[in-house]
Amino acid sequence: MTVTDAPARVVAKPPRKVPRKPRPAPGSRKLSPLRLLGSVIVWAFTAGNVLVLYWLLTASFKTPVEIFTKPFALPYQWFHVGKPFRNFIYAWNNAGFGDAVLTTVVLVGLATVATVAVSAPCAYALTRLGVRGSGPMTNVVAIGMGVPFQTVIIPLFVTMSKAHLDNEYGLFLLYVALSIPFTVFLLTGFFRSLPDELEEAASLDGASPTRTFFSVMLPLARGGLITALTLNAIGLWNETLLAIVFLKDQAHFTLSRALFTFYGAASYQSEYGGLIAGVAIVVLPMLVLYLVLARRIITGLTLGAGK
Repeated sequence: MTVTDAPARVVAKPPRKVPRKPRPAPGSRKLSPLRLLGSVIVWAFTAGNVLVLYWLLTASFKTPVEIFTKPFALPYQWFHVGKPFRNFIYAWNNAGFGDAVLTTVVLVGLATVATVAVSAPCAYALTRLGVRGSGPMTNVVAIGMGVPFQTVIIPLFVTMSKAHLDNEYGLFLLYVALSIPFTVFLLTGFFRSLPDELEEAASLDGASPTRTFFSVMLPLARGGLITALTLNAIGLWNETLLAIVFLKDQAHFTLSRALFTFYGAASYQSEYGGLIAGVAIVVLPMLVLYLVLARRIITGLTLGAGK
C-alpha cells in the first residue's frame, strides 16, 4: 500500500500595496481657496498691527493738534522747535516712571525666575518619573490655564488683605501662582521630547533622579526654559489689573500701574502726546525683547508642541 503525499497548499500572496504618494514640498503646493483666505487674513492682521505700531511711534513725537489733524503724517512741530523728545520727558517726569521701572524690573524678573524654578521640576516629575496619576494631574494643570483670574480677584484681595499681603510682596506671590499652570504645561512638551536613553545612561552611571534632572535633562531643555522665561516676562510686564488692585503705595507702582494713574492727569490736561509717549515707554521694551528672541520663541513653542 503506497502513501501518496498530499499536494502542497498554495498560499496566495496578498496584493502589493501601491506606495503612498509622497507629500509635496511646503512651497510647491497649489494655492487653494482656503489657504488663500488664510493668507489674506494673516497678512491683513499683520498690516493692521504694523499700522498701529507706526501710529504709536509717530504720535509719541507729535503735539495734540497734530495727533488729531494729521494722525498718519510724520511729526513736525516738536522737531521744528528743537524739542523732539518733549513728550517722553513730560511722561517720565509726571508719571513717576523712574521708580516704576526699577519696581517692574525687580518684580517681573524675580517672579519669572521663581515661576520657571518651580515649574521645571514639576513638569519633569509629571513626564519622566512615572508618578502615579501624572496624566490626570497634567490635565488639572491644563484646566488651571482656562480659569480667568478676574473671576476670583475679589476673594484673592480679601484673603491677601487679611494676611497683610496687599502690596508688592503679595503681588509677587500672585504672579508666580497664576503663571505656574501655563509654564508647567509648556515645559511638559519639552521634557517629553527628550530621549529616554539619556536617563537610562545616567541611571547606569549611578546618578540619582535629582542629579539626572539638574545635570542632564535641564541643560537639554534650555530652549524651553528660555521660551518660558520670555513669555512669562512679557505677560507679567504688561499685567495691569492685579497691579491696580493690590498696589496702593505710589513709590512701589509698576509701569502699567503708573501709566494708569498718569492717564487721568494727562487726559485732564489734554497732554495726549505725553500719554502716548508713556504708552510707548511701557510697550517698547517688551517689543524689542520679542523681536530679539522671536526665532527662539517660535522654535521653542513648535518643538514643545510637536513632540
